[in-house]
Amino acid sequence: MNFSSLSLSLFASLFIASTPVVSQQVADRIYSGGPILTIDDERPTVEAVAVRDGRILAVGAQDEIAAYQGDGTELFDLEGRTMLPGFVDSHGHVVMGGLQALSANLLAPPDGKVTDISSLQSTLTEWAAENAKAVESTKMIVGFGYDNAQLKELRHPTRQDLDAVSEDLPVIIIHQSGHLGVANSRALEIAGITSSSEAPPGGVIQRDADGEPNGVLEEYAFFSVLVPLLGNLGEEGLVAFAQAGSKLWARYGYTTGQEGRSSGQIVEALRKVASTEGLPIDVVAFPDVLESREFIGANVSQTYDDRVRVGGCKLTIDGSPQGFTALRDRPYYDPVGSYPAGYAGYAAISMDQLQDAVNWCFENGFQILVHSNGEGASDMLIAALEVAQMKFGDPGNRPVLVHGQFLREDQVESYKRLGVFPSIFPMHTFYWGDWHRDHTVGPVNAENISPSGWIRQRDMMFGTHHDAPVALPDSMRVLAATVTRRTRSGDILGPHQRVDVMTALKAMTIWPAWQHFEEKEKGSIEIGKVADFVILSDDPTAVEPENLSELQVLVTVKGDEVVYKAEEGVREGNLHFSPFSNDPVLAHVFLHAIYQGMQVEDPWLARN
Repeated sequence: MNFSSLSLSLFASLFIASTPVVSQQVADRIYSGGPILTIDDERPTVEAVAVRDGRILAVGAQDEIAAYQGDGTELFDLEGRTMLPGFVDSHGHVVMGGLQALSANLLAPPDGKVTDISSLQSTLTEWAAENAKAVESTKMIVGFGYDNAQLKELRHPTRQDLDAVSEDLPVIIIHQSGHLGVANSRALEIAGITSSSEAPPGGVIQRDADGEPNGVLEEYAFFSVLVPLLGNLGEEGLVAFAQAGSKLWARYGYTTGQEGRSSGQIVEALRKVASTEGLPIDVVAFPDVLESREFIGANVSQTYDDRVRVGGCKLTIDGSPQGFTALRDRPYYDPVGSYPAGYAGYAAISMDQLQDAVNWCFENGFQILVHSNGEGASDMLIAALEVAQMKFGDPGNRPVLVHGQFLREDQVESYKRLGVFPSIFPMHTFYWGDWHRDHTVGPVNAENISPSGWIRQRDMMFGTHHDAPVALPDSMRVLAATVTRRTRSGDILGPHQRVDVMTALKAMTIWPAWQHFEEKEKGSIEIGKVADFVILSDDPTAVEPENLSELQVLVTVKGDEVVYKAEEGVREGNLHFSPFSNDPVLAHVFLHAIYQGMQVEDPWLARN
């Protein structure tokens, strides 16, 4: 069946008897012809939706909505597909998603083909050959998304492994978590890292038996090398990232995206795209509170300006659970690598830094999103929130826990008491569930990673996220993981932590809309709200849970405007994901721009 985004033919059986209506009640467009899930408990499903001036005019049965049809009303035929409110990004990095799209794809199946060190090397070599002009001009090879947990060798590649790709050019690869990576010998040389180098606070330089850097760099040690090697993202590069990332989010049905660790330059890049070519979706930015307080204070707003606004503050306490850099309250179960006995990870900031940042946000009434993965990090966050609330009360700023991968049940209770909104990462059950079971927390505690069951037992709302570019912003993978908790190997982690499909959909729509103070505007299909919709290939409440990840985003509608439409017959889930896949010239120009040494403020470097 040919799927038309805007069918202008009359639905004879539905609208032939429609009556004239006064002009202010005439719809610009009427959506009908398939299941419509409103995510409104008062009216969960409807047959048709009328829209005027980018907002929802009416919802209801077909004969009710027929009264809003006039001579100029366009009819959008769903052709049996399912319409829902557009997805709201509970946590991701829209602008930095461009890095994922414009480097060698080192992801493991199903999103890539890297399964061992050899395939990683060949992928980098092939990418360099296919992008020879870009490599020649940038004099660098970069890859994103390797995961030691998915490599046959169950270890990080080393500088020697990357030297086999190139000894002359710097080669740097970024772990899928984004919290660590590997540099070849040439890249280490350029960065000035030697056997006598000391790691910066909050970072680790891994070494071989002779004390020489083995190429693996963690947290701030990695960030302080990555940014100079990328030449510092200048305005042109950031603008290209913003363009690529926002289009990638729209491709997966997100009508509101988040730039979850931002800076003034990143916000200005978003604004530049918005004022020139226009952004396809809304983007809420949260600049780093340790580095951008003046900018935050001058720019926080609940109102979008050309689809961009600054929502509040971002703070990061610890690192990556799968990379063993998250701060636990106990030793890691069986960490892979050279770790001392009793190793439990580490914090990236001090308790004084944390308390000062939380106090500042509470004193000013600003929302704060806090990256906290391990139980030890949550202990720090809970303590800081308790002090801030005793000192400043509750300013109604809806503080957000980001990730909470490893949580004790008493910590979930504390977050409820403190009014914290959990934005959790159930996709970990798919991507790293087996790794957590076997290495990070062990088979018992792995059952409770991303504990949505504990959260719902306490009647708490929560959001689910993808944290792209850590993972693709694949909304259907998010949905499937939240409902099934099935791992790559087929195991199910914590059946008691699973939730039903409708709860999982709320965690992608109305609840993250509440998280962003936008529940009156977005997150459900109700009269007066913005006409943000996503159209799926099938009804997620009607298919088998195990098939949820196979659903396709066919159309994304922002403010009654189609901003993404899948090509006929193309499976959108696990194909090559670069927005520039059909524009190699643009990709080449962009890569060239990245590495030209353009200056930009960088919080990681400024802090160290």
